[in-house]
Order: sequence, then C-alpha cells, then structure tokens
Amino acid sequence: MAIKCIVVDDEPLAIKVLENHIMKVPDLELTATFDNPISAGHFLQNTSIDLLFLDIQMPEVTGIDFIKNTMIQPKIILTTAYREYALEGYELDIIDYLLKPISFLRFYKSINKYRAFHATTSGKHTSSEMDITLDHIFVNSNKKMIRIEFNNILFIDSIKDYVRIHTVKDTIITKDKISTFVQRLPSYFLRVHRSYIINTRKIAALTSKDVILLGGIEIPIGASYKDIIKLINN
Repeated sequence: MAIKCIVVDDEPLAIKVLENHIMKVPDLELTATFDNPISAGHFLQNTSIDLLFLDIQMPEVTGIDFIKNTMIQPKIILTTAYREYALEGYELDIIDYLLKPISFLRFYKSINKYRAFHATTSGKHTSSEMDITLDHIFVNSNKKMIRIEFNNILFIDSIKDYVRIHTVKDTIITKDKISTFVQRLPSYFLRVHRSYIINTRKIAALTSKDVILLGGIEIPIGASYKDIIKLINN
C-alpha cells in the first residue's frame, strides 16, 4: 500500500529536492506540495494522507506553530536548515528531523523510521512487511493477467506509456507509467534512473559510479540518483 505524503516548504528548491527523493522510493506517493502551512492546513481538512514533510522556518506561520495549533492527522518529518530546532521538534512527537541539504540516504532512513512506527502502531501492512508477506504482482499483458514473482524480477524499464518487466526468464510488457507502477513494488526495489527500477537483491556488481550490472545487463544511474550508490553499499 502506498504511503501518501505532502511537502510543505516556502523554498521551491527544497520542494524539488524532496520531490526527487520521493520519486525514487517505490511505496511513496506524493499527493501535493504547498509553499505555506495555511494552504496545507485547508488541504488536510478534506484529504487524508499518511506522512507530512514540514519545513520549520516559513514566513507568518512556522512549522512548529502549525503543529501546535492544528489538529494534524498524518505523522510528521520536519525539515530545516537550523539544527537548534531539533529538540523542540522531537518534543512534538515527530517521526524524524531532516537537516538541509537533505541527502537521499538520510531521507530513506527517515522513511524506514516511519515504516517501523506504522508497523508497531497500526497493525497494517507497510512496505517492509510487504517484503515478507507479499511475493508477487499481477500485470495485464496481451489481454491476460500475468503473475510475476518479485524474486524473479531483475529490473524494470519504461518506454513512453509502456513498462517492460525483465525477469530471469523473459520480458513482460504492460501499458503503464513507471511513476505509478513503482508504487506496487516492495522497498528493496529502487529507482536509479527516470526510466529504470532495479531489484537490489539481484545486483551482480557496481561496475562504476554510473552503472549497475544486473543479469549481464548494464543499468545506467541517472544524474539525480547518485546517492542510490551509497544506499546500496550500506
């Protein structure tokens, strides 16, 4: 099940960084972005989300004030360039505190904190649980619903409105967009390029900073996905 999230930050560049990070994680779904807490508050009155990335330093209403004065349902990950706000943030029962500039590796660690919290408090399946309890997906290909085991998938790539699923035996093509398809995969699948998703459990070698070897095939790493290498190495 996708983790629905929103981003609230008055800096367009900061929003873009989080958008790029969210896009790389299969079970994250970016629902909306806002440049001020007031608009986000109105949105939350009518829309249910799971996770809020909230900047602290914003004009008129700070992220801290927003938390204290709003009945917020989603869990919160605070983002800021100022380390001194960390203690106050944790006193407000947030999931995590991200110091800008936010690397993908640190961002991914926060997502795992949310997954762990969600698993222990709600009893619902998170992506980490799905790694254990769900082992396949069904895709529509040539008017047939085909079952594909996650363990058999090497990598996935996209061509316009079609997605190709490369398995250890064959390649299955389905009409879909990689941005929506990525939400159906467990957390050990990572997006390493705008057109590629890899099964990290099938990596044969990291041949360079720009290439991953999977099943004898070289998969490029996109320029905005370089931090993926750090995550794979850990």
